[in-house]
Amino acid sequence: MKPFGYVRAGSLREATEAYAAHPDPRYLGGGTNLVDLMKLGVETPATLIDISRLPLDAVEERSGGGLRLGATARNSDVAAHPLVRTRYPLVARALLAGASGQLRNIATTGGNLLQRTRCPYFQDVSKACNKRRPGTGCAARDGVHREHAVLGHSAHCIATHPSDLAVALAALDADIELYGGGDGDAGDGTGATGGIRTVAAQSFHRLPGDHPEQDTVIRPGEILTAVLLPAPVPGAVSLYRKARDRASYAFALASVAAVLDLDPATGRVRHVALAFGGLAHRPWRATTAEQELTGAVLDTGTVRRAVDAELDRARPLRDNAHKVVLARNLARDALATLAELAATSRRAP
Repeated sequence: MKPFGYVRAGSLREATEAYAAHPDPRYLGGGTNLVDLMKLGVETPATLIDISRLPLDAVEERSGGGLRLGATARNSDVAAHPLVRTRYPLVARALLAGASGQLRNIATTGGNLLQRTRCPYFQDVSKACNKRRPGTGCAARDGVHREHAVLGHSAHCIATHPSDLAVALAALDADIELYGGGDGDAGDGTGATGGIRTVAAQSFHRLPGDHPEQDTVIRPGEILTAVLLPAPVPGAVSLYRKARDRASYAFALASVAAVLDLDPATGRVRHVALAFGGLAHRPWRATTAEQELTGAVLDTGTVRRAVDAELDRARPLRDNAHKVVLARNLARDALATLAELAATSRRAP
C-alpha cells in the first residue's frame, strides 16, 4: 500500500485551496474508479481531497424548465428521480444501463463523467500506454483491441470512454459546470461565488491527438460541480440503446442516444440528436447524420443514408470493424423506433 495524505474539504473553496497546497492531489467523490486505479498502481496520488460530503448532491429545477444535477448525486438516485424519469428518460435509461445496482448506489454523476478508460493496457502498469505514461507507446494497437475506438483515434491512443451517461448528455445538449476557485462565499454551503464556467457536454471529453493523457478539458484544480440539462424539446421522444458482451455490468461495444421530434402536420423531422458511445474517446455527436435527417421524412432509405454518411468516417482497426456494424444497426433501429413512437403520440386522442 502506497501511503497518501487525506483532506476532507468543508467547501469548494477549501477543496481548491487544498489542491493547490498539496503535492500530486486527486479529488475523491464516490471513489468507484479512482480507488480501483490506486489498487492497480495506475493512480498514485500523494493526497486525496474528499469532496463527497459537500452539498453537491441535489437535483434541482432550473429557470426555463431545465434541471441541475449535482456532481455528487448518486447514479441510482438520479435515475430514480421523478423529474429525471418524466422529463429526461434518456438520462435515466443511460444510467441504468451502466455498472451494477451496487455500484450505482455509490457512483456519482461527476465521477461517472470523469472515469478513466477501461482499456486493459491502461490498467496494466507493465504495458506501454501513452494515456497512462505519455511517450511509452500504445500496446493496444498491436494487441487485443476488439473493444477499442473506430472514430477519432490517433497513432498515440485507441482507447474509448466508458460512460453511458456522457452519451445521453451529448445528445441532450447539456452543459458541464466547473468550479475553479473564487473569492467570497455565496452563503449556500459551497463556498463559491466566482470561478464558475460551463462547457458543452459534447465538448467536455477530448479526442486523443498527441496528448491522450488529457481525457477532458477540465483544468488542474477544477471541480466538476453539476450537470446542467436544458429544457426538454416539446413533443420529443428519446431512447438509449447499448450493445455489449453480456446483459449487465459490461461496457458498451457500441451505444446510441437519440432524440427525435417530428412535425405533427407533415411528419418531417423538426429536431434530431444522435450520439454514439463506445466508438471513440468521447461521445460521438453524429452531426453529419443529423444534418441529413433534419427536414426529411424518416423513411428507411433516408435513415440508412444518413447513418452511413456518419459512419463512413470510421477507421476500424484489425479486430474491431464489427463496432461499425453494431453502431449502424443500433442507430437505424433507434430512429425507426422513435419515428413510430412519435407517430403513435400524434394519433393519440
